[in-house]
Amino acid sequence: MTDLRVLLGIEHPIVLGPFGGLSSVALAAAVSEAGGLGGYGLYGYDGDRIRSTVAELRQATARPFAVNIWIPTGDEVEPNAQHTVFAQALEPFYDAVGVDVPARPARYMPSLDEQLEAIWESAPPVLSVVFGVPSDDVIDEAHRRGIRVIGTATTVAEAAALADAGVDAVVATGLEAGGHRVSFLRPAEESLIGTFALVPQVVDAIDVPVIAAGGIADRRGVAAAFALGASAVQVGTAFLATAESAANDSHRAAIRSTPADGTVLTRAMSGRLARGARNRAVRAIEASGTIAPFPMQNWLTGQFRTAAGAQNLGELQSLWMGQGAPLAAYPTAAEAFSELVAGVPDGV
Repeated sequence: MTDLRVLLGIEHPIVLGPFGGLSSVALAAAVSEAGGLGGYGLYGYDGDRIRSTVAELRQATARPFAVNIWIPTGDEVEPNAQHTVFAQALEPFYDAVGVDVPARPARYMPSLDEQLEAIWESAPPVLSVVFGVPSDDVIDEAHRRGIRVIGTATTVAEAAALADAGVDAVVATGLEAGGHRVSFLRPAEESLIGTFALVPQVVDAIDVPVIAAGGIADRRGVAAAFALGASAVQVGTAFLATAESAANDSHRAAIRSTPADGTVLTRAMSGRLARGARNRAVRAIEASGTIAPFPMQNWLTGQFRTAAGAQNLGELQSLWMGQGAPLAAYPTAAEAFSELVAGVPDGV
């Protein structure tokens, strides 16, 4: 099997998890400059924004980095008359941050074709995907342009489907991970496998490098991942808590103060299952019983979450974090990276 470091052109087998809405050029570049693979989430980005973001990443680092997109699952809803009903249900949150109830937009998110067109033009070193298997055309075009492709799996079957499709590596992400559960073969609620159980089974099932993710935040987690057969680790929460991330002070404080049993899997913020702190917004939306389907709910809550973030109101934000949050004790990306690299076994 090809060494993942050689495959991706990196020095250390440490990958930054891509954050939808919370990625920053500074953090991605810091991880890449340290010898790992910086990651940047492009969820919701239109073509122009993708082009400018990849250009900024190239200006910030000459080393490899990855950008991440979401593959449509087929159940996404388009703007429709129900928008008003679901928007009005969230009116107390809009009032709390001083914004109007949003009118129905022309679209909730850009098309995959628009995003891919910009990615092909920009040609980032690595493309990572979640929520599905890239088509043969996508993988072939990526490889034609010299772009490595990383898929993301929450089950062994998903990992096998990705490997069979020809991706270069697979992230095996356990239920401990923060943010969205990116399952695609079965409902997320039926695909909740812990990192410790998932990684070795994926390693045994496929013949491409496996990147372990979920609950890894220090050298002990890294060492455990390699003992399970992983070729690298992907880390999110520990980096999200650092000064270079796009998280604000209230989000960083929440990461450091939320115990392992203080996170929850919820559809409240986006309409899809995701792990984060159970703050005021999550509790109220869950109690209301009114949650729009994805991506309508994500767009609607995004209108008050953005304002809440600008006002540093953590109780009205999506405080995404994994169960390893109490271990995220590093103020800077460099300190977090040094801690993680210390867990890579000698000779790897």
